[in-house]
Amino acid sequence: MKKARGVLFSSPLRRRNSTSAASALQMDSPLSSPPERYSFNPILRWNPEVEEYFSAAYGAEHFARISKALTQPSSYSCVRVNTLKSTSDAVIQKLIAILEDKRQKSNATKVEVCNDGSPLGSSIVNTIGSRELCNRQTPEESQSHYIFKCPYPGLENIVFVKGSGPHKLHYGNQPCQPMKEVIVSRKCAEAVLRGAQVYVPGVLACSAHVEKGDVVAVSVAVEQPTSDGGGGFGFTRGTVLQGSQSDPQYHERNGLYIGEGTTSLSRATMFRVSHGTAVEMTNRVYELPSFYDILEGEIFLQNLPSIVTASVLDPQEGERILDMCAAPGGKTTAIAILMRDKGEVIALDRSHNKVMDILKLAAEMDLTCIKAYKLDALKSVCRANGTINSGITDANNEELDDVTANNRSSSGFHTDDKVSIDMETCSNDASPSLTVSNGKTDEAQSNAGKRKNVFQMKNGPGRNQCTGGRAEKSKGFMPNSFDRVLLDAPCSALGLRPRLFAGEETMESLINHGKYQRRMFDQAVRLVRPGGVIVYSTCTINPGENEALVRYALDKYKCLSLVSQQPKIGGPGVIGRCDLFERKFSEEWLTESEAELVQRFDPSSSLDTIGFFIAKFVVGDKDF
Repeated sequence: MKKARGVLFSSPLRRRNSTSAASALQMDSPLSSPPERYSFNPILRWNPEVEEYFSAAYGAEHFARISKALTQPSSYSCVRVNTLKSTSDAVIQKLIAILEDKRQKSNATKVEVCNDGSPLGSSIVNTIGSRELCNRQTPEESQSHYIFKCPYPGLENIVFVKGSGPHKLHYGNQPCQPMKEVIVSRKCAEAVLRGAQVYVPGVLACSAHVEKGDVVAVSVAVEQPTSDGGGGFGFTRGTVLQGSQSDPQYHERNGLYIGEGTTSLSRATMFRVSHGTAVEMTNRVYELPSFYDILEGEIFLQNLPSIVTASVLDPQEGERILDMCAAPGGKTTAIAILMRDKGEVIALDRSHNKVMDILKLAAEMDLTCIKAYKLDALKSVCRANGTINSGITDANNEELDDVTANNRSSSGFHTDDKVSIDMETCSNDASPSLTVSNGKTDEAQSNAGKRKNVFQMKNGPGRNQCTGGRAEKSKGFMPNSFDRVLLDAPCSALGLRPRLFAGEETMESLINHGKYQRRMFDQAVRLVRPGGVIVYSTCTINPGENEALVRYALDKYKCLSLVSQQPKIGGPGVIGRCDLFERKFSEEWLTESEAELVQRFDPSSSLDTIGFFIAKFVVGDKDF
């Protein structure tokens, strides 16, 4: 199947006809261009087959609402409190004090006005929603109204900090002067919409003669389809913008302006240095609070469904818990806190740096029960004879032995490098005594090294062992050695928001995600003891990675039972089945009773969360 690329675009007809405040961010401009140009009105365009599939699952109108919601950030930030070090009430008071201090400092340099012309204060007040207040409340009263405890039972360790938007902004340029602009990458823009600043690597193009301290309009460049089925921007990084219709993507970025900022660097410097802040955002389409370097160890910024997932697992003091795909460690630390740091939480990730990040976060929160290891979750079951599962399954999804797996690998099946371990037998504890032998010649290894270096040069050095130390490698764990297992599976991530691009996923790639998750789930079933619990979760709206996985699990493993969840604030799952593309594609989902037991978070619902899915299983007696 050929991979088709989708793009995000803005419809002029939709902009002219829309009267909703949530549909566009209008910006008055002295230019001859219509006001609609300086607005934020994105629309996701999907791969046609993927759109047909999702429309069949949700209905066309519902899927359109989901697509719209995905382009916008949630209206609030969710803060998880480390209840071993603080309380929700104490954190609320500290946040109010911190935000008020920032408000007072910024008042000296910035004054905004409400609709009635009265002074509003500063951007930090806007961050917590005071654009809508415009009353005579004290700052403390205003902020406490927008910083409050989570209202849902069982989630008293969560604090909500409300944001605001979309906002109508006004540029302050002199008449007859072209607006100075900066175009940023899609990834950069998605971060800015969540409250970040514009950093140097995210800048793609800039107007001429921009100096440090200039006010600029910030817009986003979204990939456009190319003839080879890929995507690109149609211009090179460093392009000079002249403010005319000859500019690259002049028309395409209509409706894609995300705010206004003050440059921290000149144009020349932006494209000469490799890091640093390029634009300090002063007015945004959506105002959300920044929690960078605030109350470290006491709070953790996390999406609401992710926090719910840890609570659904219901870990108990003294238990042995496995988090199979743990990075960046949010759910891992949430589990440890729910256990009151009594017991053992094993966290796995196949990336060295991510393992080190998990350990760093655990140290910040003073959690001692967490052990993190470098291990591919597909190889997390250690056999009694001292070998690691190959992670390869046959057509019936039955695991193959090492000899068969190696033979199939040489016959064209994809497999990871062959892994061998020390002669000592596996125990219930992870061990760093793992070695890798891939059987490649020195020349092949040299070529692989060259390709790796090229990749690093292209994408930057990253944080390669920047935290110091070495992540311990695990050789796997014995079957039935955990009380509870959390599998927050790698997925298509189509529930994350704000999202300004969705065209990278095809039906082929979505199907492959599902196959990968089934292999991981097979490992989870082997690792949990009879009477234990498995919680499966994803951050995608794709039923093939959610309900179809549950269907697979219940049909294959008769020892599994789907059970109710607490807390339960999400909606039911998708029921029925799907037959598409002249019945070349079919997929089984859930029955009505099963759908009531899972928890699906719809980004277009009143909960206003990311798209997310949770299923909880109890493990009975195993016959394997």
